[in-house]
Amino acid sequence: MLRWRDHDGLDVTVPYVQRPPGPGVWEPTAPTPPVDLVLTQVRPLAMRSVDQFRPAGPYALTDPRYLRDLDEVRRLGRVDSTERTAGQTAIARFWADDPGQTATPPGHSLSILTQVVRALDVRLDRAAVAYAKVGMAVADAFIACWRTKYHYNLLRPVTYVRRVIDPAWTPLLTTPPFPEYTSGHSVQSGAAAYVLADLFGPIAFTDRTHEAAGVPARSFSSFTAAAEEAAISRLYGGIHFRSAIERGLEQGILVGREASRV
Repeated sequence: MLRWRDHDGLDVTVPYVQRPPGPGVWEPTAPTPPVDLVLTQVRPLAMRSVDQFRPAGPYALTDPRYLRDLDEVRRLGRVDSTERTAGQTAIARFWADDPGQTATPPGHSLSILTQVVRALDVRLDRAAVAYAKVGMAVADAFIACWRTKYHYNLLRPVTYVRRVIDPAWTPLLTTPPFPEYTSGHSVQSGAAAYVLADLFGPIAFTDRTHEAAGVPARSFSSFTAAAEEAAISRLYGGIHFRSAIERGLEQGILVGREASRV
């Protein structure tokens, strides 16, 4: 395995080349440089290529569907939104998985696996396979997603809303430093959910990942239901359009299916 992964591209520095400004072009939203560009070049583990599951592009800025998605995230994702419910706010914060404060989104997926393994008292050999497959699915999910992000280079909601609608608009969650489409949470959650369901079936479970930090546990009827909630949380947080969420889930399921075949 170590020999196979040698020179897989992870040790290469990939510089960010700023694209010329233009309608819809992503602009960095934080003082930090764009994150994880190396993922656009890393050799996948289960996928045949980094572009195998790249979806069609996002809606044009003039498309009525883009304007519909824009209005939705503007209304629901604002930090002081009066339309977002308390339950939706709780969902956004539960799945925030902030770097430096939590194990991040892939760590959350592995935390769910750990809880299921313990709850079902899974044998060591079966658990080893489960960790390998979920790990491969999540890794390939981020490779596929980041390749998609930097291919389409779509601007974030906060950029458009502040420039065109409301200069004071602030999302509930901090917008991370990489392009919008597709949603990383959605892709990796969809991939992990597919593998978990393939391994353990459509079981109900309770996710206690953040209980130690004082965040109440959440219960789900299936792994798919958890992935769908993780994905939509990015809309409630004000950092993704619905199209990036829905296409991201579809992309993740394809990645998960490929990892399950290994």
